Amino acid sequence: MCGIAGILDWRAGAWTPRREQLNAMIEQLRHRGPDGFGFLLKSHIGLAHARLSIIDIKGGDQPIHNEDRSISVIFNGEIFNYIELRAALEQQGHQFYTHSDTEVIVHLYEQYGDEFVSHLNGQFAIALWDDKRQRLLLIRDRVGIAPLFFTRQGERLLFASEVKALLPLLDAAPRLNAAALDQIMTFWAPVSPHTLFADIHSLAPGTLLIVDRNGQTTHTYWHWEFPTTPAEYLTGSDEKLAGQLHDLLVDATQIRLRADVPVGAYLSGGLDSSVLTSLIRHHSATPLRTFSIGFAEQSFDESSYQRLMIDHLQTDHSHMQCSNNEVGNNFMAMIRHAETAVLRTAPVPMQLLSGLVRKQGYKVVLTGEGADEVLGGYDLFKESKIRQFWARQPQSQWRPLLLKRLYPYLDVTAGRAQTYLQNFYGIGLDAPNAACFSHLTRWDTTAKAKVFFSDDLQSQLHRQAIDTMTDSLPPMQAWHPFNRGQYLEAKSLMGEYLLCSQGDRMLMSNSVEGRFPFLDHRVIEFANRLPPRVKMKVLNEKYLLKKAMRQYLPAAIVDRHKQPYRAPDIPAFIDADSRQPLDFVAELLSPQKIRDYGYYDAKRVEMLVKKALRGGSIGYRDNQAFVGILATQVWHHLFIENHAQFKSAL
Repeated sequence: MCGIAGILDWRAGAWTPRREQLNAMIEQLRHRGPDGFGFLLKSHIGLAHARLSIIDIKGGDQPIHNEDRSISVIFNGEIFNYIELRAALEQQGHQFYTHSDTEVIVHLYEQYGDEFVSHLNGQFAIALWDDKRQRLLLIRDRVGIAPLFFTRQGERLLFASEVKALLPLLDAAPRLNAAALDQIMTFWAPVSPHTLFADIHSLAPGTLLIVDRNGQTTHTYWHWEFPTTPAEYLTGSDEKLAGQLHDLLVDATQIRLRADVPVGAYLSGGLDSSVLTSLIRHHSATPLRTFSIGFAEQSFDESSYQRLMIDHLQTDHSHMQCSNNEVGNNFMAMIRHAETAVLRTAPVPMQLLSGLVRKQGYKVVLTGEGADEVLGGYDLFKESKIRQFWARQPQSQWRPLLLKRLYPYLDVTAGRAQTYLQNFYGIGLDAPNAACFSHLTRWDTTAKAKVFFSDDLQSQLHRQAIDTMTDSLPPMQAWHPFNRGQYLEAKSLMGEYLLCSQGDRMLMSNSVEGRFPFLDHRVIEFANRLPPRVKMKVLNEKYLLKKAMRQYLPAAIVDRHKQPYRAPDIPAFIDADSRQPLDFVAELLSPQKIRDYGYYDAKRVEMLVKKALRGGSIGYRDNQAFVGILATQVWHHLFIENHAQFKSAL
């Protein structure tokens, strides 16, 4: 992964962006590409690239061009099938001057035009300039691993891998996008094209944006699709389907090990990372170098399972222990890289872990992200399945008790259990075929934090986030309910939170590239055609993945209940000895700062802070609200209140 930035300026005459403007932009992305900068300046277009050198270290500097230099490209990411693409292109007469994966992009464009992107297997944000046709193409990979942002200023278009690279060229300090904050407080993340910055847009996954003198057009070249009739599902025995999944994952993993630098892997102790590291061990010659993180609090810690896999695979392993203090003290740095508000502190330990990877001399790690979305691993999918069953007899006394199997800590024997289950999990039971049914309980719980919104912010919200989400969905009525839930998870959480705030941003903050075999588009397309019964057999999540990979793994890994990755929330921001908030927390959550920034109700926030300082039992909702409010305040402090620091780069 790298960093890209650029300016397209259609003002009259042979207007050329200035080098100092590009310098100011790309300097903000130095952490993404510390190995060198590259620039292109032509009439109307300026491109800048910060390189993290992984393939063709000596010859792969960007921008890359075609034979007559009429096509130029800068690119963040990897094209994993570049070896096969290059061989085919050379047979068609194209001449290469590097050994990089980037160069296949320009020749594919020459060969296939705008359809070239369908030939790519990779993770990427691409900016391609066609000098003869005077057009710019901006392209984001299918699932949204590589970020890409843009904004318009009259006849000028600015784009970059991160928003902070756009800020030096803005005429004024940015403003908060109230609709995006409403989405964060519902879905955990804004939904593309929204960002927390007003008038700055995120290019949606699987999208190609074409900009020329006539304006701009957007084309969706790939999206998640599911069968609409029984005949469209894959057929065959469970054994046959498991074998096909196994072979796809082997190839997806092998091509993601292609690099001219050492490649490592994250090992959390869960099923997905254990599968991934086992595939590396059994199907490659790559030395197995693994990294993990642990916590002092046992409910968060998976170190015993990590140790089981380390011993099983005999990996060369590095482990770090993350304390509450480290989470709190690094929260502000995390927000600076994430550039958005978050509802959990979980990205912070991931940022610290990527720092360990880099200190050990590694630039690339493979991770198991995406397996839950693609192959049906979340408790949310089980919960939705039970709720669908419950909805057939909504007055049933025993059907909701099946939730006990998912959440054994629920005291469903208590006298008020039925009322609790009805109020909490019974939302939407009257419309189980609604597009968003699977996610209503999570979204409703998260949205409770909106009670802290100020009157001014509330007045800016003209539509409910769920209504906006519903309007953006493709026709889903003919999809199986399980598949509808998978689509919503990929659209609402995976792309803009798990792969961005918790993924790319935390990896690239330390100049480390993450690669995701489970998100190979061939794996997704295969999995989307699987009958839901082999993804989740009764309430056994990721059934087919377990069947395909059991041969490699200890039974304790295959059969363990999924443990969601979490980190300390409110306790990370309170000094354990003094029971006082950390200094930056006290300042940014003070009534005065809350009123100054204007997003939240100062009295209600003050009551929440006092409750947190008293200790005792702090619930899920309070944790989310506290972290979300603090993250918004930190975001405003960094990017709005201190916007001048970005302007000073010019």
